[in-house]
Amino acid sequence: MNRPVRFPRPRFLGALVLSICTTPLFTAAQPGPLVSLFDGKTLAGWTVKGGTATYRVEENMIVGRTVEGSKNTFLSTTRDYADFEFECEVRCDVELNSGIQIRSHVYAKPTPQASDPKRIRETGEVYGYQCEIADGTKGVSGNFWDEGRRTKWHDDLTKRPGAATAFKNGEWNRYRIVAQGDRIRSWINGVPCADFRDALDATGFIGLQVHSIAKGKGPYEVRWKNLKIRELKAGEVVN
Repeated sequence: MNRPVRFPRPRFLGALVLSICTTPLFTAAQPGPLVSLFDGKTLAGWTVKGGTATYRVEENMIVGRTVEGSKNTFLSTTRDYADFEFECEVRCDVELNSGIQIRSHVYAKPTPQASDPKRIRETGEVYGYQCEIADGTKGVSGNFWDEGRRTKWHDDLTKRPGAATAFKNGEWNRYRIVAQGDRIRSWINGVPCADFRDALDATGFIGLQVHSIAKGKGPYEVRWKNLKIRELKAGEVVN
């Protein structure tokens, strides 16, 4: 009687099967690190737009100072950014209004303002999304103002618990901004603030504002430090 030939089972087969079953078919790409937008010593990579307020470097900080008679002034990146995650810390004199421009531009020629065509915006004036920095009692810090164009708020911070009171006067406040496609979000000190969609601007420069002041007021200052950015890939999930 012929018997079937039995071959010995490889000892490593069980381990091989286990390895295949427990090893993921692919590994999700890990997000890259945030990189510095400011070297802590110079204003390399930045340029002043709009007005004549001054900016200087002091103890690893960018310090903006008002100048009487100046228009709104912006220390702006020399290149544009589209989809990104941005972080910084800011401390602002309570009497001064400031902001962080994103996806912004300057008027190339005298242009009627979108919200009031009778007002002509001059060549070189800045327009775009501005994440507000203001007196914490006003409840608008972290919201986005449409600077120099539609002159309106893009969101209502009263819809989100704690958003209107997240900014603390006289302290360093940590800002985080995520711009991804037509969605733009902000956080102050870890508290979710604005979250809206608007498709008008997909890219533009980032700018640090020193607001104009009334005659006889000031000088006032606003300070920024730890400015970092990470550009986002298409479809990347950011919480």
